[in-house]
Amino acid sequence: MTNQVSEFPTERTFQYQHSLPPLPVPSLEGSLAKYLDAVRPFATEEEYQVTAAVVKRFGEGIGKDLHQKLLQRARTRRNWLEEWWLNAAYLELRYPSQLNVNFGGPAPYLEHCWPPTEGVQLQRNSISMWHTLQYWDLLRTERLDPHKAGNVVLDMDQFRMLFCTCKVPGVTKDTIINYFKTESEGPCPSHVVVMCKGRFFSFDAVCDGHILNPPELLRQLTHVKQCCEGEPAGEGVAALTSEERTRWAKAREYLIGIDPANKTILETIQSSLFVVSLDDAKPYATAENYTPVTREALTGDPTIRWGDKSYNSISFADGTFGSNCDHAPYDAMVLVTQGYYVDQQLKATDGKWKGSETVRPMPLPEELVFTVDDRVRSDVAHAKQQYFETDLQVVCYAFTSFGKAAIKQRKLHPDTFIQLALQLAYYRQHGRLGSCYETAMTRRFYHGRTETMRPCTLEAQNWCHTMLLPAASLHTLKALLLAFNKHNKLMAEAQNGKGFDRHLLGLYLIAKEEGLPMPDLFTDPLYSKSGGGGNFTLSTSLVGYTTVLGAVAPMVHHGYGFFYRIGDDRIVASCTAWKSSPETDAETLFQNLVTSLHEMLHLATTAQL
Repeated sequence: MTNQVSEFPTERTFQYQHSLPPLPVPSLEGSLAKYLDAVRPFATEEEYQVTAAVVKRFGEGIGKDLHQKLLQRARTRRNWLEEWWLNAAYLELRYPSQLNVNFGGPAPYLEHCWPPTEGVQLQRNSISMWHTLQYWDLLRTERLDPHKAGNVVLDMDQFRMLFCTCKVPGVTKDTIINYFKTESEGPCPSHVVVMCKGRFFSFDAVCDGHILNPPELLRQLTHVKQCCEGEPAGEGVAALTSEERTRWAKAREYLIGIDPANKTILETIQSSLFVVSLDDAKPYATAENYTPVTREALTGDPTIRWGDKSYNSISFADGTFGSNCDHAPYDAMVLVTQGYYVDQQLKATDGKWKGSETVRPMPLPEELVFTVDDRVRSDVAHAKQQYFETDLQVVCYAFTSFGKAAIKQRKLHPDTFIQLALQLAYYRQHGRLGSCYETAMTRRFYHGRTETMRPCTLEAQNWCHTMLLPAASLHTLKALLLAFNKHNKLMAEAQNGKGFDRHLLGLYLIAKEEGLPMPDLFTDPLYSKSGGGGNFTLSTSLVGYTTVLGAVAPMVHHGYGFFYRIGDDRIVASCTAWKSSPETDAETLFQNLVTSLHEMLHLATTAQL
């Protein structure tokens, strides 16, 4: 998704929000037929017949009633899924969200004007902050052009959640607080929180109606760094945000209880534009090996990032950058769009500030000091211990043999190409297919977010079988093209509101809310074996065709997280796995992916597609 910023915009960022179509409810028959097709690769003939009978009973019985209730719900809501999805996918989860749910990743600047360099952390940070603040201003003044797919306008609501947004833990369910407002809606918080060595500082990024310039931002950042250098580390209260959600909620209540001033500090963090993390780590990543910076962004020091914040901008001591973001309020494409904007601005200026060097008189950053006692210190120590005991393996490499140009030259869709290569890589490594989730975007509908597209089709399975035979044949090529066509068809349907996973989720949640016995469809072994109920072995997403990449943890313990971006001449992918799982290894999967990519291009080339 490229950014389009008009000097004299004719369209405002959020002007089409009220004219977007409502999220449709697919037909029950269609969803059940697609579901049966999706479970086929994971079933023996006998298992499939059992599941087919379960689905038939569901479609003729309780499923019909649940579907009618869902249609009724959709008549009174422009997006029948929105509230349910936020609760079920994010806010009701009780396990720690910082490592399990958040996404993070490297900034692409090291590929061009900002390679790893010591001694420039604050200076570079002041420039990247300034560009980020310009992006905030574009949203405030609605000068960011609305996104479109061809002539179809896409929903922009998630862009309201990038700044001034935070998740707040609850004992049974979290909430999201959003303070962002456009200029026409009223005043919006303009302060930034800087975290360094377990301590918190805050300053206003606007002075006399003007955003601070990089020399002014540098002065503020320098003050923070000087306050922390040679001093003991702070209490590290931020580590609490990495805790199990109910435990964090209770620790937060206690924190507020011992001193009301702690509540004010929490609100200052929550309402801030974003958090800047001054990290002492030196990942020393390269344009070919992003692993060190990606790993630090996802699993780095929990005392200098606020895990519930919609955007933590991480500045490393070697002059490289990363981010860590709560996934609940928005999907990764929001940060990708912002990151690509900053990247393009830095490229255009060679990473330098060429404006005024004037530093206006203004207040220095204020330190935010929590009142803590032994119980809080104990809670922080427990949170840090839990966090560092987690064992996420992270690899992130650039595949540079070819990219989008070579794939499109063979008249193949680049995203489908990589998804099928991943299926083959997993099949080669594990001797079976992996249930797979790929993100499909539904932003053409009001407040649309995502739908599940399942790349592990019967056609993909057949093709993987033929690819591992001693010699590729015409049959292999035909199988590949069938797999491509099926994938493209399913993706188009999912993006147009005709997927089935969110529909089944809706039917499940109606049964649950009404206290009905859980229908057999959702307890049938093939439901979870094929990935249903959030059990996908491969959790994947195309981050786009820009320079920005991210990473995410696996959805299940024996699974993988797999994000990738596609450039003209390269494919950059991040792969994660839990080290404690004896079945998985992210490094091996990536190497198998490389083999698959080469084999597929060779097949397509020899066939002269």
